[in-house]
Amino acid sequence: MSYAAYVFDAYGTLFDVHAAVRRHAGAIGPDGQAFSDHWRAKQLEYSWIRTLMGAYTDFWTLTEQALDHAFARFPSADPAVKADLLEAYWHLDCYPEVPGVLKNLKERGARIAILSNGTPDMLQSAVKKAGLDLVIDDIFSVDAVGAFKTAPAVYDMVTTRYRLYPDAVSFQSSNRWDVAGATKFGFRTVWVNRGNMPDEYRDFGPSLILPSLESL
Repeated sequence: MSYAAYVFDAYGTLFDVHAAVRRHAGAIGPDGQAFSDHWRAKQLEYSWIRTLMGAYTDFWTLTEQALDHAFARFPSADPAVKADLLEAYWHLDCYPEVPGVLKNLKERGARIAILSNGTPDMLQSAVKKAGLDLVIDDIFSVDAVGAFKTAPAVYDMVTTRYRLYPDAVSFQSSNRWDVAGATKFGFRTVWVNRGNMPDEYRDFGPSLILPSLESL
């Protein structure tokens, strides 16, 4: 089926969140993957807790706070590389299939957008670095509503701007919790299960599960 809009989560779906640590693996040491996993997990945890508390602060601040916690958790990592890691997060690698998939969808006449926890500046930087600025029509950041995913107001930004019913939107995310939130909102959802993870939130299941965006 074709949809009026294809909307993509950014981090983990279009952009590899572990690319920053890989670029500085020597300074991080043997705990590199665990360090990167912890950084990502805390970044997300902080977003959920702040939304539940009604104490919003932007995603870049949470990214830095989560990195500080990762350094505290893994003392083998050299804190002197903190600035380099944060700089690398502005220029994350996109997954190899992403440019071709987005170009293909755009040529079919669909709107292409990002819906992300990231700040507008973070997202614009990543999009430009990946050369996606000519295929992405809109970037929706949670900054506009002051709450992180999976708050319904986040997904509502898309339907309000595009004047579409939710089922006219195909939403793609590698984060199963994000897919659950988007499914509950009414989007057609695609779980991009890059890590071959077991399913969860079964009462809010995706319409489709793919190992990458390649088959979209």
